[in-house]
Amino acid sequence: MNPWEDPKLLKRGVADIISEAEFAALLKAGKPLRLKMGFDPSAPDIHLGHVVGLRKLRQMQDLGHKLILIVGDWTAQIGDPSGRSATRPMLTAAQVKANAETYMAQFFTVVDRSKTEVRWQSEWFGKFSLEDVLRLTSKFTVAQFLAREDFAKRYGSDQPIAITELLYPLLQAYDSVMIEADVEFGGTDQKFNLLVGRDLQGMSGQRPQQCFLVPILTGTDGTKKMSKSLGNYIGVAEAPEEIYGKAMSLPDNLIGLYFELLTDIPDEELANIRQAVQGGSVNPMEFKKRLARDLVAQFHDKDAAEAAEAGFERTVQRKELPDDIPTFVLPSKDELANMKISHVIAAAGLAPSVGQARRLIEQGAVEVDGARLESDGPAESLKASGLLKAGKRKFVRLAAK
Repeated sequence: MNPWEDPKLLKRGVADIISEAEFAALLKAGKPLRLKMGFDPSAPDIHLGHVVGLRKLRQMQDLGHKLILIVGDWTAQIGDPSGRSATRPMLTAAQVKANAETYMAQFFTVVDRSKTEVRWQSEWFGKFSLEDVLRLTSKFTVAQFLAREDFAKRYGSDQPIAITELLYPLLQAYDSVMIEADVEFGGTDQKFNLLVGRDLQGMSGQRPQQCFLVPILTGTDGTKKMSKSLGNYIGVAEAPEEIYGKAMSLPDNLIGLYFELLTDIPDEELANIRQAVQGGSVNPMEFKKRLARDLVAQFHDKDAAEAAEAGFERTVQRKELPDDIPTFVLPSKDELANMKISHVIAAAGLAPSVGQARRLIEQGAVEVDGARLESDGPAESLKASGLLKAGKRKFVRLAAK
């Protein structure tokens, strides 16, 4: 099948292509395309929400096209000086570099490194002058930017919009001009920014880029966008048993979506799975196990997937204790006197943060020696040799300092 006719490329895992006809014509022409993907190194890790787009990039690379990966190091160091945006903290150059290295190590578990060119945004913005900024901003109006849905809502409800926020779409668009992108990839929440890049390229005498938009993946809670801050994510660098266990916790109505966006099963089989889940003819757990094995194998290997499944069946389904429970040495008595149990849970690595630990306690998902913890009590109540469990799969054996 010709790539410009392949529904796997143009339909599956695709929310929109602007313009699909132009994009198909470019594919038909047979010339290698420059694929743009940018990332903000304010955080180092990748989760399955990112993988949806990365899989499409890999498909394009396999057809002979080249990815230009832009590291947003310049904007990451600026952050949001107003402090209103928690997702844009101001970072040092060292923090940006460390985050970028971790991000790319995970990124290239999906994308072909040999067909990728990495560019750092500071290559061009490091030389930007006030004159360059004014020339760039003169090409668009405030009214155009207030047409963006989130800006329009905030403006209509008298919520503040920092001037830096209006600049970010322009800076992202300028990236497209500098690398002469043929296609830019992003989630549906990035549609406005990608279209600004398309417009700016046209103003600069370049052929406007195609905008390849992928769906936003719903998180493991079944309601909100997958996000580390919400704790509803599956990280690509997580341990096999974590990936497997989190996949098994998915609501049944997400099984089809995850198979569609994150696996290569044939469309006909996908339709059968959706029908079986909806009709109740097959226990959904069997499909979840298959999905969980597939995800673990993608980011680890087949042996790890089989081991993760065996561990899940032993500890969750048969409620047996794991064979290799790690030991966590409790802080001193004086330190424990000023701590809550949630602090110990986080310190022991049973939760990514104290806030997440508190939520686990509130959900009744924490046990001490088999007894469910009803509240976040004082840490000094914990005893050495006790067994602390958080969620369905994480255990530590407590020991005295």
